[in-house]
Amino acid sequence: MIAWLIENRSMTLRANSLMPIVGVTANARKSEHNANVKLQTVSEKYAHALMDVCSAMPLFIPPLGDAICIGSLLNAVDGILLTGGAANVEPHHYGHEPAPGEDQRDPGRDHLVLPLIREALDRGVPLLGICRGLQEMNVALGGTLHQRLHEVPGRQDHRRRRDLPFSESMGPRHRLRLSPGGKLAALAGCEHADVNSLHGQGIDALAERLVVEARAEDGTIEGVSVADAPGFALGVQWHPEHAATDHPFYCAIFSAFGEAVREHAQAR
Repeated sequence: MIAWLIENRSMTLRANSLMPIVGVTANARKSEHNANVKLQTVSEKYAHALMDVCSAMPLFIPPLGDAICIGSLLNAVDGILLTGGAANVEPHHYGHEPAPGEDQRDPGRDHLVLPLIREALDRGVPLLGICRGLQEMNVALGGTLHQRLHEVPGRQDHRRRRDLPFSESMGPRHRLRLSPGGKLAALAGCEHADVNSLHGQGIDALAERLVVEARAEDGTIEGVSVADAPGFALGVQWHPEHAATDHPFYCAIFSAFGEAVREHAQAR
């Protein structure tokens, strides 16, 4: 029933708006008013980036367990946007034990997104991963993560500067080296870019199917593409949605994703 509603609702949206539809992953959050109430949230920045830059309609995807049929979901959308999130991918998905300390977890999202990535790639559905989304792409394809990137010798602290106002903390934080001849370098038109930084985890062992598109100055992998993907498949560790209409590089990423989404919609 859920799959039927998603597919038919998306066809109605497409018929009414003539816009391609992008599935957007949501994040679990506890209600501030009732501990027994579970919320699923998405920052509106993602929606604005999709609408304003990609000219695409966002369709938020709640992780409803087996009630979500991944095949039906992918039949209903023209692209997938893997959002960032405060929760970390549970380490058992990549064969590690939890690091000491407490981390936020979102097992419902893990259950949905990891197989969703693999099937989307198999079908050639355009895929853009942001922050946690890049980490999910790596784990889904067999890679591993650093659970405490700032504790790894030689690595910088990539977490958000909480001593700054939020708007300032979203500004450029460090410089990237973009792989010469790579997809991100082509979008940037150069081999360096200054980006924001809000992540506590990062790629450790890179999945075999992934190609490095960008590294931070400390060597952290911050951009990847899928080598054998039949369609657009790109992951970035920073948050381009926060300045998607103002920052030329961020805008170029969403523009390329939007073009791929429209081409996929037309082909269908």
